[in-house]
Amino acid sequence: MAVPFRFYSQAHLVKVLGRKANNVETLVEGIKNVPGSSIYYHTHRFLQQHHYLSPEPPNDFAYWIGSILNQARLAEAIASVDTVSFVRIEDLRQAFIKILTASLKHERNSMECPEGQDFYFRSCQTFVFPTGHVANDLREFLNQIKMVTVHSLYFHMFEAPLRLKKEESDFVAWFKGIGELDLAKKIARLDPYTMTLEGLRKRIIKLVGDYVTAKH
Repeated sequence: MAVPFRFYSQAHLVKVLGRKANNVETLVEGIKNVPGSSIYYHTHRFLQQHHYLSPEPPNDFAYWIGSILNQARLAEAIASVDTVSFVRIEDLRQAFIKILTASLKHERNSMECPEGQDFYFRSCQTFVFPTGHVANDLREFLNQIKMVTVHSLYFHMFEAPLRLKKEESDFVAWFKGIGELDLAKKIARLDPYTMTLEGLRKRIIKLVGDYVTAKH
C-alpha cells in the first residue's frame, strides 16, 4: 500500500542576528559568517511575503548596495545572481562572496552608508506543522491541494528542495514513490519561480487532473 501524502505548513519567526554592515567590506564579512538561514531569508522571503514575483527576483543585498550605497554597477552584479537556480544555500553564499570580493579588490571601495542606514542581517526560524490534509491517492491529492494554504504549497515546492537539502520537491518525490513516474516528470519540469503561488497551484491541479482523467 502506498504511503499517504501528508500536507505540512510552516510559520516563520524572524530574528535580528545582531550583525550589521555599513560598507561593502563589512557586508561581505557578514555574508561569510551568518548562518545559511540568513542567506535564505535575504534572498527568498519575498516569495511568501508577496505571493507574486517581479520579473527579476530581488534580493536584499542588491537593494541595499544600490539604494543605500548608490553603487549601481555592483548592485546590478549582485542582482544578476540567479538566486533561484541554486540548489544549495552555500553555493549561493559563495556566488555573492565572489562578486563582492572582486569588487573590493579592483575598486577598493570603502564607501560607508549614511548614518542609521546600515544593513542588518536577519534570519528566520521555521516551525513546521501538519495541516490535517492527507492524500492516499491521486484523486485525494487533487482534492486536498485545492484546500491547503499557499504556505503549505510553498513549503512542499520551495523549502524542501532548497533549505531542507532535498533533491526534488515533496510532490515529485511522492509521485515517484507511488509509481506515477510520468506525472512526477511533468511536475518536475514546472518552474515555480515564474508564477504566483496561486498560479502554481492551478498549474499543478491541471496537470494532476489531466493525468488522472487520461489514466482512467
